[in-house]
Amino acid sequence: MRILKNILMLLGVFFVITTLIFAVQGVNESENESVQDVAENDNDKSVSDTYRISAIEIPEDLNFAGELVPQDDPEIMERIDREFLVNTYWQSNALLLMKRANKYFPVIEPILAKNGIPDDFKYLAVAESGLTNVVSHAGATGFWQIMKGTGREYGLEINANVDERYHLEKSTQVACDYLNKWKEKYGSWTLTAASYNAGPGAINKFMGIQKVEDYYDLLLGQETGRYVFRIMAIKEILSSPEKYGFEIEKEDMYSAVPAFKVEVDEPIASFADFAQKYEINYKILKRHNPWLREPHLNNASRKTYTIEIPNKGYYKVAK
Repeated sequence: MRILKNILMLLGVFFVITTLIFAVQGVNESENESVQDVAENDNDKSVSDTYRISAIEIPEDLNFAGELVPQDDPEIMERIDREFLVNTYWQSNALLLMKRANKYFPVIEPILAKNGIPDDFKYLAVAESGLTNVVSHAGATGFWQIMKGTGREYGLEINANVDERYHLEKSTQVACDYLNKWKEKYGSWTLTAASYNAGPGAINKFMGIQKVEDYYDLLLGQETGRYVFRIMAIKEILSSPEKYGFEIEKEDMYSAVPAFKVEVDEPIASFADFAQKYEINYKILKRHNPWLREPHLNNASRKTYTIEIPNKGYYKVAK
């Protein structure tokens, strides 16, 4: 009898263990099927459901400063297409350029117009610097990327204390003087723009070697070879953002803070103290006057400088 009981007990334990094993396997199979179903559903989704990438239609009347592009040339069209694709699908950069343009174009446009420079050249500044006060590896500085020697040649003050290449109005005027000078020589705004990038010396050299006098006939280095096409692409995208898939409202744009001018004709020992007189701080003063390069103004010659001060109420300044 005892043997029979032991046998029955062992059979019972075996039955329970077998039942548990099958139950666990069933749960695992169910979970695997659920995961597989989710994966299959995810695979059904596609980036193309919400984002479309397509070729760019190039405007048929593409021009720079009124000078038409030879769009019947397939080599030219490939170069144009590259710049339209790169600048359209670099969306974050394009949006930043649109926002900055709203802030700075109202300063640049009237200076160009006053000097007889085509409005398209405001996009040259965009191509040069992205409308920021950058410094290139070669030392070109500011929105218009002016070299130290060129700036001084055209009357800018450039030293450790004051660098007027960072002064938007004055540097724009220098750019206008430079462009008018070389337009008179080349007779073409397109070639003048190329010379702004490469330098007249390089352009003259290439023209002499290759015996051609048109930008579109010249074989240039990659940067200058792309330069005018990039400007045209930026112009088209910033002029008609909706056409290229951008949705941006007026309230999304950057705008200039209203300001007034203060003239000073003596040294300023501390711009931090000077700023406090106008209920702003050092950072805000320098933001409005990036051409002031040090925490003080030497002005041993008692030159008259015009400093921009923002109107009250636009910045929150700790007291």
